[in-house]
Amino acid sequence: MKNISIILFFTLFLLAYTTEKKMEVTVYETSASGAKLEIRTVFNTSDSISKIQLFPEQKFQTITGIGGSFTESSASLLNKLSPAKRKEVIDAYFGDDGARYSLTRTHMNSCDFSLDHYSYAPVADDMLLENFSVKEDQDDIIPMIQEAMAASTDGFKIISSPWTAPPWMKDNNNYVGGKLLPKYYKPWALFYSKYIDAYKAEGIDIWGFTVVNEPHGNGNNWESMHFSPKEMTDFVRDYMGPQLEKDGHNVKILGYDQNRAGIQEWVDEMYKDEASAKYYAGTAIHWYESTYEVFPQALNYAHTKAPAKYLIETEGCVDSEVPKWKDDAWYWSKEATDWGWDWASDEDKYLHPKYAPVNRYARDIIGCFNNWVDGWIDWNMVLDKQGGPNWFKNWCAAPVMVDVETDEVYYTPLYYTMAHFSKFIRPGAVRIGLESEDNSLLATAVQNPDGTIAVVVFNEGKTPKNFILHLNGNHKAINIEAQAIQTLVIQN
Repeated sequence: MKNISIILFFTLFLLAYTTEKKMEVTVYETSASGAKLEIRTVFNTSDSISKIQLFPEQKFQTITGIGGSFTESSASLLNKLSPAKRKEVIDAYFGDDGARYSLTRTHMNSCDFSLDHYSYAPVADDMLLENFSVKEDQDDIIPMIQEAMAASTDGFKIISSPWTAPPWMKDNNNYVGGKLLPKYYKPWALFYSKYIDAYKAEGIDIWGFTVVNEPHGNGNNWESMHFSPKEMTDFVRDYMGPQLEKDGHNVKILGYDQNRAGIQEWVDEMYKDEASAKYYAGTAIHWYESTYEVFPQALNYAHTKAPAKYLIETEGCVDSEVPKWKDDAWYWSKEATDWGWDWASDEDKYLHPKYAPVNRYARDIIGCFNNWVDGWIDWNMVLDKQGGPNWFKNWCAAPVMVDVETDEVYYTPLYYTMAHFSKFIRPGAVRIGLESEDNSLLATAVQNPDGTIAVVVFNEGKTPKNFILHLNGNHKAINIEAQAIQTLVIQN
């Protein structure tokens, strides 16, 4: 009787899978063993198999885009490469055969990843900003954006963020720290409008602004300007929003623009009533509170507070140490730390473990998308072997690193990790339901505007994994290598 039961079980198991149809899935994989967005066609699924089930009828947020940032550091490095290598990098990020970045960011005035301090409005008490000029950007950032626009078939959105107002508008008369003086609220609001006009004259449209980068400050290390939630909301409601509206600029304003864990007090103030919420299109966040923990409760709180508003990750990078040159293994190893490893209190150390750079990116993007975030923007697109240049010398990693002396370009594993999302998850995609029986496989899924479904699966473990992907009565058996990320594209 026992043998009959076993035979019946396996008969029913096989019948269940043979009655389903196999579906056509293109599988792209990047792994610690050396694959880089390679198409896989042969799968060994002889070991135990779990299930990933897709539910396209369950629809969540619409994706705004995925990409990286135009900084003076990145653009100045591209200026030093040969024309062929410069074009290669631009195409790698924006071309049809590249990562196809769709959402980007740049800085207004200087930031830490500038070569020095500068402002578009350097003349003190120029209340009408008659001396406003973006000439500081015309040799580097603007040409980089223009070349990216030429390379991109679908185009991309740009979010611009000031790190600080000109020093003469602040209570400490300094690029670093301090607050905007109330008597300069009006010219500072005009500053955003002037910036839109100046970039428009260069053929560049600005899609959105954050009000200021990191309003809590950054330890007064580099360019910054402090706002409380109420101060920022009052400024947006009474000055910035009305100024942009009066000047006919239909641009998105994103509030906050700092770490996720502190988002509650900000969205409570931003969206407390219609007058406060009117000019806010959404909320911007960073990952530096922890490059390991996604803070799902905070993200879900922000979404619930304003479900029709954007929730966009506008900055994240691997920081704290000089990145490794042409050493792929480093990006898959736990040797890399973030700043919190050094400064976090004992009770917060768990938020900053030694954790592989690839894992940080893949885990964070999947976790963000699964908790209502609709856009994810990396920091610098290009840095040198030192992790710069920048005037403050806070070295960071970038997906693409260059040696301008030898005209070499190194596409780190972070580049391919980003491309697994940006290349296949397109603007207008809608996140759909997904259930995985194996909790060690991190996964998210979207349906693109063209009907294709893209599923990103990340296996951070040291052993390969097998799973069967199920969709609408169809299935596909797949295995993913150890320490690997896959994008599965399903044609409908």
